[in-house]
Amino acid sequence: MSVMRFTGANSREAMRQVRATLGDDALILANRRTEQGVEILVMADLAPAEPAPAPGAAMSSPPAAAPLEPSAPRPAGTLPAESTLAAATSVAVEPKPDQTFQTLSTRLLEEMQEMRSLLAAQRSDPQPATRQQRLANWLLEAGFSRTVCEEVLAGLPDTLGPDDEEAWLVNRLAARLLVQEDELALLDRGGILALVGPTGVGKTTTAAKLAARFVMRHGPERVALVSTDGFRVGAHEQLRIYAELLGVPMHGLDLDQPLEALLPALAEKRFVIVDTVGMSQRDRRVIDQLARLQGGAPVRPLLLLNAASQPEALEEVIINYRQAARAAGMSLDDCLISKHDEAGRLGPLLDALMRHGLRVLLVAYGQRVPEDLAVMDAVTLVRQSLAVRSPAVRPEPPAAAGLLLGQGRRLATLLATLRERVPGFADLAQAWQLAGVPPSLQSPRLEALLAGASQPNGSRVWMSRSRVRGEAWSQPDLQLDAAGQWSALPLPQHLAPAGERERLIAAEEASPLGAHLLAGLPGGDVRAWLADQGRDWIAQVRGTQRIEVNGERQPLAALAPMMTPRQPRTLRWRGREAQLKLAACAVTLGRGESQGLRAWAVELVDAFGGRVLKRGYWLAPDTLRGRAVPLLVTQLAAEVLPALTRRANRRLAEADPAMSPVLRLTLAAGLATVAMQLEASDERWALSLRSELLALLAGRKQCSAETLLEALLHVGLAREALRELGTVGLEGLN
Repeated sequence: MSVMRFTGANSREAMRQVRATLGDDALILANRRTEQGVEILVMADLAPAEPAPAPGAAMSSPPAAAPLEPSAPRPAGTLPAESTLAAATSVAVEPKPDQTFQTLSTRLLEEMQEMRSLLAAQRSDPQPATRQQRLANWLLEAGFSRTVCEEVLAGLPDTLGPDDEEAWLVNRLAARLLVQEDELALLDRGGILALVGPTGVGKTTTAAKLAARFVMRHGPERVALVSTDGFRVGAHEQLRIYAELLGVPMHGLDLDQPLEALLPALAEKRFVIVDTVGMSQRDRRVIDQLARLQGGAPVRPLLLLNAASQPEALEEVIINYRQAARAAGMSLDDCLISKHDEAGRLGPLLDALMRHGLRVLLVAYGQRVPEDLAVMDAVTLVRQSLAVRSPAVRPEPPAAAGLLLGQGRRLATLLATLRERVPGFADLAQAWQLAGVPPSLQSPRLEALLAGASQPNGSRVWMSRSRVRGEAWSQPDLQLDAAGQWSALPLPQHLAPAGERERLIAAEEASPLGAHLLAGLPGGDVRAWLADQGRDWIAQVRGTQRIEVNGERQPLAALAPMMTPRQPRTLRWRGREAQLKLAACAVTLGRGESQGLRAWAVELVDAFGGRVLKRGYWLAPDTLRGRAVPLLVTQLAAEVLPALTRRANRRLAEADPAMSPVLRLTLAAGLATVAMQLEASDERWALSLRSELLALLAGRKQCSAETLLEALLHVGLAREALRELGTVGLEGLN
């Protein structure tokens, strides 16, 4: 047994010497950098007939006083040097066995310690997590499911700063949590409220708290308590004590006795609170209990959820109780959080509420009556949930239920935002529901809906009366509110009077308008009527329109170079950044026309390439001056609507061939308008909504009016499909 050291000018030279001397069976122990180049330490069992050394190599036995020295120490945490350097000569040595093994053991131990230190350092210093991973870990450790986590982070903007991450996360979660932020809304509404839920969630104490709150506001004469809990010893008596303290009547019902039997005694009561029997969510009698609450008067169930329950138990309670309520002919949409003060983490409960679309009415956080009951806003609850984290990740809900309910809840959230932010979208969603009635009834019901819908007091965009190229329909007219936002509910042209002046008069009678945006120059009688009414107007005209300047008649296009330039502005047009160049001058129509007009020449130029994207011309009263600019910009934006409407109309025809053409066109034009508005808006809610919508389209992330339209169509069609399935927990889709 021997240990030999070889040095070479480079690694290839050193290895050539090793192979020439010891063959391919040599065991390489280590290598390192030296001043001479590369040094390789090799162990081999030398036989009596040894191979001849390579030319230039020498073999000798070192003197007894010169044992093999260990390699020079390396800095801790570095691996042995790679054999890629230069060097000099090679020497093979055969030290004494005891010296060899002692030295080798020391050397190998040092190298093993160095390698362990390096590996430990690498493990303790992993690659930094991305922002999405960090926020995902936060949500998971707070108790939220991966379903909610993925939905929330799907719209994570790239431009979000580190200081804004928590606020963004809180707002995203709060938008998904339905809450009633006004306690008086519950008390003033009155009616029969039935508290339902498993045993031990605090129904009796909550009933007393609600009754006390009502007494404090309205007095004891109009409230009553009812107990159906005959199982627990003294259950009736517990509620009766509360009733006596409050000075309100209390009625007891046996488990098999229907509530209808008590209705005569409750006829004069404005608020009736029913304390039901606590039953396991797996008890089949839950349906029977809820069914006995029905009959004679509407009953609103309120599900009590223990904030300290395990995620699996919460999931089971919500699903089973809602299914039981539906089977009994009731709708279970509201809940009350109990034992808030006992919860280790609120995340699992809020996660379940978000996925199932339950609305939180109140939060109970103690035993005191009536103090420990309050309304909490969504932001407060979300902040409380994110403040408590645990490395134990909660189990996921069942895949099928989570997918279906998650999809429905996600659509419900999107629809709620659209209803809140986009004027007329609630009416458009209601119009879509007409797709479920027979086709022969769709058009008359749509006309009734349009007639009853309130139009915003803003401006009317009158689209061209000509048919869209290649189609049998004309683009519906549109309305803007006073802030310049487009209404999602379009106005089909066939419902408007035939004459131009008659159309404008009918529109003003339905809703006074601030301005009329016309697709062509109005006639003299219409211009006179608009002047008498004091209404602003602007008309998009051709470059060949002849006008008079300084007594000379000429086409607008020829006059454009002589107009006075205005300050250019930047805007987004058809998915790209563009610069709007404006020029204007005072003109008349000549031929005895006395009304002064102002002509506008517009040029849209690509903000990056400098290419001219569009030229256009407008006429408006001279008194309108600079107020004409936002109106003509609105008409520029509307130019994309016919193409978008055509796309949506064809998609709807493929999805529902039985839909009436008028209803289909109305829906298509409304969705096209929403897509156009979302694509152009830079408001925060629009940016967030764009991210949500684009997340629905797998693999299609580029934002454009076309992709947003596809996402809106997906939302509408999926909503109708889920409504037809009657899926539990999709009440927000209505």
